[in-house]
Amino acid sequence: MSTSDYPYVEGGYTLYSNELCPYAQRALRAFDAANVEHKVEQIDLKNKPSWYHLVNPQLKVPALRTPDGTILIESLVIAEFIADEFPESNLLSSNATERAQLRLFIELFGTRFNPLVYRLLMTADADEQEKHKQALLGGLEDISKELERQSKRKSGKGGLFWYGKWGYAEITLSSFVGLLVPLAKFRSFAVPETDAFAAFNNWRHAILQAPEFTKFKPDDNTINDAYKKFVADV
Repeated sequence: MSTSDYPYVEGGYTLYSNELCPYAQRALRAFDAANVEHKVEQIDLKNKPSWYHLVNPQLKVPALRTPDGTILIESLVIAEFIADEFPESNLLSSNATERAQLRLFIELFGTRFNPLVYRLLMTADADEQEKHKQALLGGLEDISKELERQSKRKSGKGGLFWYGKWGYAEITLSSFVGLLVPLAKFRSFAVPETDAFAAFNNWRHAILQAPEFTKFKPDDNTINDAYKKFVADV
């Protein structure tokens, strides 16, 4: 392979991924839900291929090469591209209000859960850990309230976000729900089984039982080993 080459499928979709990356799992689940043929190139994030900068100069995963040679990066961009490219898969609603509600939920989750998980893992000071735990609980309570509101809308029936079926919310967010595994291991964090978190817990349990989730989920020990690098006091 010359320095100007990188592996891809001519005329097809090539996804550059890593099985342990929750962002990359978004793209994998989007392709799976859309039932679209694609090739996966696994990228070792500890020892990235010398050619990978030709795909993504930022050296992050996921990245997607489309049949016309366009390179897309950023997991939400790729997931939405797949939904738009294959509208027959019905990954996204054609209703503008429902799409807006879905995007608002994804934004809420991305600001009130994801960053707080990493802050809690990366903090060694006990007082700071407690502060981040309380902030995370506050975020989960807000997420639970939105899930409760969604259950009362036409497009929500409780359990999974979209008409009670596996859909775009789970495609884009379920891998991050899986981060509760290292939080339990390294920070003894658990979501309370109380009314304030009931809708979130119902959604979480529905995700954990869904074959669309387990298909791409690494085992708990593998997840914990991968997230040791983020833990300040291990």
